[in-house]
Amino acid sequence: MLVKTNGSAVYGISAQLITVEVNVGQGAKTQIIGLPDNAVKESQPRVNAAMKNCGFTYPRKGVIINMAPANIRKEGSAYDLTIAIGVMAAGALITSDLLDETIIMGELSLDGSILPIKGALPIAIQAQKDGFKRLIVPLENAREAAIVKDVEVYGMKNLNDVVALLEGTQKFDRTIVNPRDDFADGIQNLTYDFSDVKGQENIKRAMEIAAAGGHNIILIGPPGAGKTMLAKRLNTILPPMNLHEALETTKIHSVAGRLGNNASLMAQRPFRSPHHTISDVALVGGGNHPQPGEISLAHNGVLFLDELPEFKRTVLEVLRQPLEERRVTISRAKFSVDYPCSMMLVASMNPCPCGYFNHPEKECVCAPGVVQKYLSKISGPLLDRIDIHIEVTPVNFDELNENREHQEQSIQIRDRVVKAREIQNNRYEKLPLYSNAQMESNLIRKYCEIDNQGSLLLKNAMAKLNLSARAYDRILKVSRTIADLDESEHISVVHLAEAIHYRSLDREHWGG
Repeated sequence: MLVKTNGSAVYGISAQLITVEVNVGQGAKTQIIGLPDNAVKESQPRVNAAMKNCGFTYPRKGVIINMAPANIRKEGSAYDLTIAIGVMAAGALITSDLLDETIIMGELSLDGSILPIKGALPIAIQAQKDGFKRLIVPLENAREAAIVKDVEVYGMKNLNDVVALLEGTQKFDRTIVNPRDDFADGIQNLTYDFSDVKGQENIKRAMEIAAAGGHNIILIGPPGAGKTMLAKRLNTILPPMNLHEALETTKIHSVAGRLGNNASLMAQRPFRSPHHTISDVALVGGGNHPQPGEISLAHNGVLFLDELPEFKRTVLEVLRQPLEERRVTISRAKFSVDYPCSMMLVASMNPCPCGYFNHPEKECVCAPGVVQKYLSKISGPLLDRIDIHIEVTPVNFDELNENREHQEQSIQIRDRVVKAREIQNNRYEKLPLYSNAQMESNLIRKYCEIDNQGSLLLKNAMAKLNLSARAYDRILKVSRTIADLDESEHISVVHLAEAIHYRSLDREHWGG
C-alpha cells in the first residue's frame, strides 16, 4: 500500500515542501531513499521504538520510504514524525483523510514523545503558501508557528495524540496567537536603560547619532570607562521593529534554534556579543549544514565586538563584504543559501595594550610605536566602514554620585531617533535605503550639500587633524544625520563641526 505524507525542509530562512512516500510491500527491509543524511537514515529505529511504545507494531514487510524531490538533500531528525505517520498509514494501522492537507514535522523520542525542531516559523509560512490547511508540530514550537495566519497549528506532545487528531477520535484545540498583541507587549520590555549610565553625555550623544543614522561606531577608551555598558544599551534607543522586521528576525532565530520553547514573535531588536575567540564561520555562518552566523542573528539589531583588536585578523576581514551588502551568501558545491545581515556594528577597544594611552590621570607604559602597532590590528578597509570614532573617558566621582532620576531615559532618546528616521524614510522613499549610513557617493553629493563656509571648515579640519581621505564621506553622512536630529533641511557649520569631532580618532591622527 502506498501513502504520501507531507513535511518541509529548511534552506536558509525559507522552506520547501518535501513529500514522504511510503510503500509497504514485499521484502523484510526498510529502505530510505531520496538523498537522506545520516540523521534521516537513523530515523527507522527511532520510529520503530516509538511505535512499539505507543502500542503499534512496525510492519514486518518491506518498507520503502522515498523523500521527494530526490535531488535535494534531506537533513536532520525533524522528519521522524512525518515518516512514522506515513509508515502507520501505509501499514493500515491508522486511517485518515487529512494527510493530503496537513504538514507534519517533529523529532520522535523512543517513548513516542515529540521533541522540538528548528525552523517551525519558515515551515509554517511555506505551508500557507502551498495551500495546506493544518500544521502539526511539537508543542514547544506551536506558538512560533501559529504566528502565520490561515493555517491551523496543532502542538502535539506524543505520537498517540497525533494519531488521535488525524483519525478524529479526540478533539484538540489549535494554537492561536495574536502576533500584534505579543509584539506590542514585547516592545516595552527593556532590560537595560540609558538612565543607568552616569555621566558620559558626549558618548550618549554619539550613540544617539549612530542610532538615528544607522551608523557603525567604535568606542575607544581605558578599562572601566563604560564602553560595554553603553554598547549594551544602544538597541534600547533604536526605533522599535515593525512587524515585517520582527518576522524576518524571528525566522532567522527559528532556523538557528535560538528562539527557545513556547516563544512567539520577537519584539526586541537582537543584541549579539560574540567572544573574541570566535571563528570566521561562526561569525558569518556556514558549516556542513549551513547555519546563520552571529552577523545574521544580529539582523535588524546590534552586533557588538568587544576588544576589537583581540579578534583574529581573518575574522574581522570577513566582515567587510557583509557590512557593505547587508547580506551574506554561503556557497556549497550543489547549492547556496542567503542570510540577511543588516545590522549596526558597535566595536570597543582599549587605545593600547596597557589601556591607558591618553588617560587623564594614569600614565601609559607602552613602548614607542606600540600604540600604532596595536591599532594596526584593525585594517583600513574595515575601519573605513565605521562612521563614528569616539573616545570614552573615565567618569569622575561627582558624576558617579548623581541620582539616576537626573539621567535621560532610553525612551526619551528613542523618540528623537524615531523622528530622525522618519525624515530619512521620507527622503529615501523611492530608494532601497533605510538610513543615512547606506548612502553611496552619488546620494551624498545630492543630499549632503554644504555651503562655502562649511567646505572651508571641512578642508581645514582634514589638514589640521591629519584626517584621511576616507573620512570625508563619513563626515558628510554623520553631519546629515545630526541635521536630521535637529530637523534641519540643510547641513550647517555646527553640524559639520560635531561630525568632525567624531572622526578625531582616525588612525593617522590617533596613532601619532
